[in-house]
Amino acid sequence: MAKISRAQLKQLIEAAIFVAEQPISQEQMQSTVLDGLVISKTMLKDTLAELKLDYQTRGIQLVEVASGYRFQSMDSLSIWLSKLWQEQAPRYSRAMLETLSLIAYRQPITRGEIEDVRGVSVSSQIMKTLRERGWIKIIGHKEVAGRPSLYATTKTFLDYFSLKSLSDLPSNGDFLVSKETDNQLNILSSGASNRPTDDNPPQQSADRANIEPSNADETEQLH
Repeated sequence: MAKISRAQLKQLIEAAIFVAEQPISQEQMQSTVLDGLVISKTMLKDTLAELKLDYQTRGIQLVEVASGYRFQSMDSLSIWLSKLWQEQAPRYSRAMLETLSLIAYRQPITRGEIEDVRGVSVSSQIMKTLRERGWIKIIGHKEVAGRPSLYATTKTFLDYFSLKSLSDLPSNGDFLVSKETDNQLNILSSGASNRPTDDNPPQQSADRANIEPSNADETEQLH
């Protein structure tokens, strides 16, 4: 196997993350750009830690999300960087944010259980949109009458909100969406100003995605 200096390794890893179209994991690095090189997992981990420090005070940062590592702009710069694009940030209704929040915090959860908490029927369009975005998926069926689908979030959801795992979700005790906890509706949207989406440029560019609650909910019926 070929050898590579520490400086060259750092350059190679930096370049690989920069050009990758999606977050790249350590395992992917080992099986692709580092294949054939004498690089231990410890050396790779240490090099990634060094790169994180190098970018800590810069406008672009190296972050680890569920799918791996990527470069992204600092959250604090999003208000200015968003001016690079003319289109408005996507807006989602209050109902959709409530539904997504419940799935994130109470997964696996059925549609009926979501409706029990919210007190209204969940629009089919909401569930369709969340699935089309790749943020939720069906992971099985609950063993009760009718065997309703169980929903959970995906790695795409974690990647979008720059989360490494579900344990990184903001802690809020027993999560309940109510009038007294309106601010919880923005838990998931507050940090999304620079997250990559399928419609945005690669992650090394400053992303323009931003979720804002819309004043108009989808048509829903009270129980």
